[in-house]
Amino acid sequence: MTEYCYPALNNSCIKSPSSFAVHAALYTCVIGFIAITIFGNLLVIISVTHFKQLHHPTNILICSLAVVDFLVGFTVMPYSMIRTIESCWYFGDSFCKIHTSFDMMFCISSVFHLCFIATDRHYAVCDPLHYYTKITFSTVIVFIIISWTVPLMFTFGTVLSGVTLDGISNYAASVSCIGLCMLLFNKLWSLLVPFISFIFPATVMVCLYSKIFVVARRHAIAIDNKNEGSEKSKTLFSSKSERKAAKTLGIVMGTFVMCWLPLISTTIFDAFLNHATPAVLYDAFMWFAYSNSGFNPIIYSFFYPWFRQAVYIILSGKVFSSNSSRIRLFLENH
Repeated sequence: MTEYCYPALNNSCIKSPSSFAVHAALYTCVIGFIAITIFGNLLVIISVTHFKQLHHPTNILICSLAVVDFLVGFTVMPYSMIRTIESCWYFGDSFCKIHTSFDMMFCISSVFHLCFIATDRHYAVCDPLHYYTKITFSTVIVFIIISWTVPLMFTFGTVLSGVTLDGISNYAASVSCIGLCMLLFNKLWSLLVPFISFIFPATVMVCLYSKIFVVARRHAIAIDNKNEGSEKSKTLFSSKSERKAAKTLGIVMGTFVMCWLPLISTTIFDAFLNHATPAVLYDAFMWFAYSNSGFNPIIYSFFYPWFRQAVYIILSGKVFSSNSSRIRLFLENH
C-alpha cells in the first residue's frame, strides 16, 4: 500500500516503505551519533572556556571549531534525521531553505576551521621561531571571522537566491512535491560548491600537512644525529617520531577525505547525470559528511593530554572542588 507524506494533499511526496523495526534501529543509531557529536564538542567548549590556562590562540581556534560542530549536531542533524528516516520533510518550504542554508554553512565552516588549524600546525612545526609572533590572538580572531562569515554569506546567498536552479527550473518543478526538501545544483554550481567547500580547503590541507611531515621528519633526523646514545636508540627514536607523524597526518587527512569525498563526488557528477542519484544514496553520503563533526573532537581534542585531563576533572565533578586552583596548575604543567 502506497504511503504519502501528506495523505490529504494531492501533490504529496511518496514515503519510502520500511518496517517499525528498521525505523527503531535507525533512530537509535542516529540519535546515539547525534548525542556523541553534541556531547563531545560540548566537552571541548567547556574545557577551553573554563580553564584559563587553556586560553591561547590554538585552543581558541579548536573551541570555535567545536562550536560549529556542536551546532551541526544540535540544530541540523535532528531535522535531517527525520527527513532521512521518514523520507519526508514536515517543516515547510521556508524552514527547508533555512535548514539547508545552516546545513551548508556549518559544514563549510567546519572545513574552513580544519584548514586554519592546519595553518596553525604548519607555523608551529615549520617556523617555530616566529610562531608566537605570527599566530597571535588577533590572527586567530581573523581566522575565526573568516571561517564563520564566508560560509554564512556564501550559503545563504546561494540557497535563498535560487541561483543553483538556473537552467534546471523545469526539472526542479517536475520533481517537486509537498514534503520534499532537497537542494538541486545546475552544472556550474555543482562545480563551484564542491570547490569552495572541499577541493580548495583539501588541497591547502594536503600541501600544509605534507610539508609538516617532511619538516618533522627532517627535525627527527637532525635530533638523532645530535644524540649521543647508541645507534640503536637513534634508530628507534627516529622510527618512533616518523610513525607518530605519519599516524597523526594519516588520521587527519584520512578522516577528512573519507567523510567528505563521497558527498562531494556525488554532488559533482549528479548534475552531469541528469540528477539520477537515488535519494537514499545521497542521504547516506550526507551523513558521512556529518560524521566529520563527530570525529573532530576525537582527532583534535582527545589526542591532547590536556583535554583528557580536563574531561576527567569535569566528569568527576572536581571542577567544583575547593582545590580547583591546584587542578588548574596540574593542567597547566601537563
